[in-house]
Amino acid sequence: MAKPKKFLNDPSNAVDEFIAGLLLQYPNHLRKLANHHVLLHSSFATQQKSNHPNAKSVSLLSGGGSGHEPSHAGFIGRNMLSGAILGGIFASPSVSSILAAIRAVTLPTSQGGKGCLLIVKNYTGDRLNFGMACELANAEGLGVKMVVVADDCALERKKGITGARGVAGTVLVHKAAGGAAGEGMDLDAVVGVAEAVAEGVGSMGVALGAVTIPGAEEVNDRLADTNEEGENMMEIGLGIHGEAGLRQCSLMSCNEIAEEMLKAVQNYGREVDSQIVPLYEAGDELLVLVNNLGGTSNFEMSLLARSLVSQLEKEAGCKATRVLVGSFMTSFDMQGASVSILPLTGKPKDALSLIDADTDAPGWANVDAWTNGAIRPSGTEIDEVLGIASIESGTGTASLPPVLIDNFVDVARTILASSCKALIKAEPLLTKYDTIVGDGDCGITMERGAKEISQRLESGTLRLDHPSQLFADLADAVSASMGGTSGILLELMFRKASTSLLSSTDAEGITSSDMAEAFRSGVEAVSFYGGAQEGSRTMLDALVPASTVLLSGKGGSAAANIGEAAEAARKGVDATAAMDCAEAGRSNYLSKDVLRGTPDPGAVAVAVVLEAMAPIL
Repeated sequence: MAKPKKFLNDPSNAVDEFIAGLLLQYPNHLRKLANHHVLLHSSFATQQKSNHPNAKSVSLLSGGGSGHEPSHAGFIGRNMLSGAILGGIFASPSVSSILAAIRAVTLPTSQGGKGCLLIVKNYTGDRLNFGMACELANAEGLGVKMVVVADDCALERKKGITGARGVAGTVLVHKAAGGAAGEGMDLDAVVGVAEAVAEGVGSMGVALGAVTIPGAEEVNDRLADTNEEGENMMEIGLGIHGEAGLRQCSLMSCNEIAEEMLKAVQNYGREVDSQIVPLYEAGDELLVLVNNLGGTSNFEMSLLARSLVSQLEKEAGCKATRVLVGSFMTSFDMQGASVSILPLTGKPKDALSLIDADTDAPGWANVDAWTNGAIRPSGTEIDEVLGIASIESGTGTASLPPVLIDNFVDVARTILASSCKALIKAEPLLTKYDTIVGDGDCGITMERGAKEISQRLESGTLRLDHPSQLFADLADAVSASMGGTSGILLELMFRKASTSLLSSTDAEGITSSDMAEAFRSGVEAVSFYGGAQEGSRTMLDALVPASTVLLSGKGGSAAANIGEAAEAARKGVDATAAMDCAEAGRSNYLSKDVLRGTPDPGAVAVAVVLEAMAPIL
């Protein structure tokens, strides 16, 4: 079996090194408690009891096994946690470390201490160790209480005495209780807020793969990639340590996964006046936290969030006014996600302002709440601003400079037809060259563009009566048909040539010299935006020398130099065949042995077009 791949030194020192890394990231925000895997807010570094934060507000601590980051150290901050106790990987922290943390953030009640709340996820080791530390601290006169969070809806309510697991909904308890402490509420009031949120939130997780912890000798294959029929597999309802969930099943679509998650959470319900009722009802305002279990892309997380919120609103008739998406409580790099739903009704509604309160805890993103209106402001699109230039709108040529080139329409039509025919004929040769020095699509790409231009020429949709409009239309045709790097570069060339004719022509009108200048502007745009230049083994090795020749004809007839420009382009093509390296494009990846002797196909295409134009002009 494959050995796991992790960014790791010695697994036995991993937690120490993780803490050291956090301290480097937050030099002003965090402090480590000596002799313990405990991180505290820097305000607790004071030696004066009168300035001790606990003299002003209740302190909050949480913690558990490492591997769930940013839980819990990422939630240390104003209006959240005072500190976090870090156990080993997926292991409860020790009683001694928990007690040390309590002592560090809590003054004796006899000295004006406001007390301390421990927020604990419902796992036996955490309950026992935090509970023991709580009792020892109370014996020292520190005034400590504990709230247990059991928000997982994957297991039956009556399945043993352990109860539901504590998962990502715990973070909402941190936030609400932290906000309560920040407002100066006493310990009992803070406990009441924490319990209200803990009792109201429900969570459900899914995963596409199991978690493998750092230091493991083998990859965890408890959740197989495929079943015997070769279907991709997933798991519904697993825990944050990779514990088995409700069931394994074939991979479902995002919408189907969301439906499964919401059905489980809703059916599990919540307890109100000793009765189990659905977690949410039509008309309820909801906070929805979509949690990345560690290895899911941000892109996929947004897809899942859309599926969840869409079903909650369109099918369940609720209003998700707060949607939080990100990594809140992970399981190392598990490819999975969970949803935590908190109905903002009854007691949890009273905690809403506390959840919305600002915090500087690095793991929490302040909520962008939807508070007013029947429709989210983000659901209303900003109207597109359309281009108003006549070149794009087709409003005619009245505002364009006149064309002083004889028979421009007929010549342009003939040139386009001949050039497209030549490119289509050259497709096998271009493909042959690009198969050797590229990815093999140059010929087909050029052929697509040529066929599109030919079709538009025959249908009369190309505006031939003005070169500026014609270049814009050619850019549109290339954009609609070619794709790839060649397509965007040629589109840029045509668009730049089009706009340059509007901005730099003489007052009398557009001449052949202006066309040469426009061509040069287009070539320069290819170089500027693409990053290549003559000698880079690209189409520019044909475009640049051709442009230089055409510009040399200024003062006479630039069109008369097309034959010379075609010859210069062909020499540039031959030069690319002798180049040992390419500085741009896919040829950049190839060795000199592969490149030598084969010309750049893009440069060949340029030469083909110019050679087709030469007899006409």
